[in-house]
Amino acid sequence: MPELIRRPFVFLRHGQSTSNLAQRIAGQRDVPLTAQGEQEARQAATLLAAIDWPLIVSSPLARARRTAELATGRAPHCLVGGLKERDWGTYEERPIPETMPYLLAPDGGERWDDFVTRIVATLNALLLEHETPLVVGHSGLIRVIRYLDTGTPEGPRTDNAIPQWVAPRGVRSWEIRPLQEEDVAHLPRVTASS
Repeated sequence: MPELIRRPFVFLRHGQSTSNLAQRIAGQRDVPLTAQGEQEARQAATLLAAIDWPLIVSSPLARARRTAELATGRAPHCLVGGLKERDWGTYEERPIPETMPYLLAPDGGERWDDFVTRIVATLNALLLEHETPLVVGHSGLIRVIRYLDTGTPEGPRTDNAIPQWVAPRGVRSWEIRPLQEEDVAHLPRVTASS
């Protein structure tokens, strides 16, 4: 299993998308936010917009990119293809099943192990260069962290547009919880000249 560099970051899942609303698997389909999704992203700005982030990075998919813009009041520093959601192949556009087949390889899609390797390599490249970056992406990223922590991707879906603190805990574990102001108190604030 690949190892994730043990440095904290803030994760923001995109706001509600049209696929979320329809309860369908979007995967790598480029679907937009709903009006509610845009409002959710704006609400995240109460915690995120005043921070002068060392790096704001987003998946290039429109739902994540737009969430980053609304939640921070500015465009991401960069869009990173490695942060895209898992390619669900023939599952994309299908209704979300009661039990997702995370560990199975979807026809025409991305194997779980390949997805884990991609997300970990992408995060490691970011974490090597930047202290406490803001990463805007998709629920699959948190499933990868959960898998690294517990050995299973199963668990509740990450809420839309609720900033999450993702940080090492102990020697091997990871903490994933809603972001609190004190988590990012060490980061500079946006000034008029920023």
